[in-house]
Amino acid sequence: VHDRQSYYGALDIFNGQFLLRAYPKADSHYTVLFMRYLQRCRPDQQLLIFWDGASYHRQKEMRDFLQQINGDRPPEQWKVICFPLAPYAPQENPVEDVWLKGKTFVRKQALSAICFTQIKQLFVKGIRQEKFFDFPKLNQYLFSYE
Repeated sequence: VHDRQSYYGALDIFNGQFLLRAYPKADSHYTVLFMRYLQRCRPDQQLLIFWDGASYHRQKEMRDFLQQINGDRPPEQWKVICFPLAPYAPQENPVEDVWLKGKTFVRKQALSAICFTQIKQLFVKGIRQEKFFDFPKLNQYLFSYE
């Protein structure tokens, strides 16, 4: 049996804050849970989500969630707007840079870990030790939003 852990993360391009949640796996059910978490964190804001091409981002449960949240409003009034990134283009996704920070921290500290739980803790610590993220590629999303 292989131990697994899936993480969902969202980077606020306006203030550099990273919102992180751990889930047992990545699928449409947990994607919807994460979207609801983001809504709770930013209750009065329209969410503009740039994301990769994972198939579970487009499955029925996620489509139903977006229909429920956005209803029959015109697109400019939607509560959640999702834009797919180019296929196979992790270099466009600033969240990949956050994941890399977590992985790099794990690599530097892994000898001190004796179990998978400690590896997961190191990954989260590596991400959370940085309070705000500022990557050059964030500017392309700021300009596309304004």
